[in-house]
Amino acid sequence: MEGYAGAYDVQTDSTKQQERHYYLLSELQALVKDLPSSFQQRLSYTTLSDLALVLIDGTVYEIVHGLLDIQHLTERNLYNQRQKLHVLKQELARKHKEALQTCKTHNLAVMRMSQQGETEALEQRVREEQRMMDEKIVLEMDQKVVDQQNTLEKAGVPGFYITTNPQELTMQINLLELILKLQQKEGQSGNLS
Repeated sequence: MEGYAGAYDVQTDSTKQQERHYYLLSELQALVKDLPSSFQQRLSYTTLSDLALVLIDGTVYEIVHGLLDIQHLTERNLYNQRQKLHVLKQELARKHKEALQTCKTHNLAVMRMSQQGETEALEQRVREEQRMMDEKIVLEMDQKVVDQQNTLEKAGVPGFYITTNPQELTMQINLLELILKLQQKEGQSGNLS
């Protein structure tokens, strides 16, 4: 008799998964209608069905949120590094102001010329460092995109693979937005498994 109970549990689990798949697919189909028509056409029933399948157990939601957390930390870190360059300029301006306040009147012209030279040299240094920093930021963010694509591809999320094609990247962004909107909707309705 225990064998029959186990078979019933498997059938019930299978039925629940199938119901969840249909629910997720239906929700995805509704969410796709908000996308531009050019992207709607590229998201076939099969792609949406496959996406619904990988979303059933919630693992992909966790992966996406983990990737978003990493991206936000990286962006914040890069922003803070970039801001340090501006702090240098502010510190020099403060130092110059203090020096001018304590400077004797007869040395004022010499002090201002000296400070102008320092300011110009610092501004040149900051421009160069900022250019290099911006290049570094672009490279790091490009690498984050590749890491995210690779992770989502390995997780079996349809539409994700390593690419630099702008149209494909936009499609992947749309897929991520669908995943996040669906998770948010499920969280509000309490349907997360």
